[in-house]
Amino acid sequence: MMNDPPVLDVLVVAPHPDDAELGMGGAIVRFRSEGLRVGVLDLTTGEPTPFGSPEIREKETAAATAILGLDWRGNLGLANRSLEPTLTARAQLAGVLRKARPRWVFTTYWTDAHPDHSAATELVEAARFWAKLTKTNLPGEPHYPERILYYYAFHLRQVPQPAFVLDISAQWEQKEAAIRCYQSQFFAGRPAEPPSLADRLRHMASTWGFLIGTQYGEPFASREPIGLTTLSGLC
Repeated sequence: MMNDPPVLDVLVVAPHPDDAELGMGGAIVRFRSEGLRVGVLDLTTGEPTPFGSPEIREKETAAATAILGLDWRGNLGLANRSLEPTLTARAQLAGVLRKARPRWVFTTYWTDAHPDHSAATELVEAARFWAKLTKTNLPGEPHYPERILYYYAFHLRQVPQPAFVLDISAQWEQKEAAIRCYQSQFFAGRPAEPPSLADRLRHMASTWGFLIGTQYGEPFASREPIGLTTLSGLC
């Protein structure tokens, strides 16, 4: 049984445990350091996998959650490998949005080779709309998150053109430590010779950092225009 979320500033919705860490682990740590209340909702357990199990994945997720310093983490318990944006799942997610009342929601980029990732995007967008409805049996009060932003944790071998890149130079080590918690997913059964997966992830973060003049960065997309009140925060 999932505990109800507290009121949050940011809710990160991930198809599987580890997607939030891969796509925006640095941003999560940065948001927490800036005093924002951040939660992660995993839609599935991510199992079965070749070297994992529900018990292993639960321990790995708990360890990564502690490193990220999350205010809350939940799991909607939907089906891994067959995630669908059904009406039932939409209602479940809309209920979480109405209880957590996040200002910003993050989820996976809308184009991906993994069907679960594409389904997650569609589900989040539909649940955001449903969360604002009145005269409904959904729990909580109507709420419409101000914005959905999209992180890249995808399986397509292409270089995206993001809406913006966030400087995570000071947060990279914590992000890497959180990813390393998922030994069953990223390190078991993989060649140890360089470049390892850890090497590739660091190289990618370094490339994004190079593009904005910092050491490390994370890219994000948006379907809607992003408004600025000042240019002082631009890299």
